[in-house]
Amino acid sequence: MTLHIFFFIITIQKRKYSPRELINMEHVQKITEENKNRMFSLYRPF
Repeated sequence: MTLHIFFFIITIQKRKYSPRELINMEHVQKITEENKNRMFSLYRPF
């Protein structure tokens, strides 16, 4: 009888963003917030 055990090692590293990526992410977040606000303003409960 043989016993096979597999070990998986997962390493998580913090990603370093470039300044251009950070600006783009902020822009996307701003647009997303604007769209959410628009959706909430259009929704009128009866």
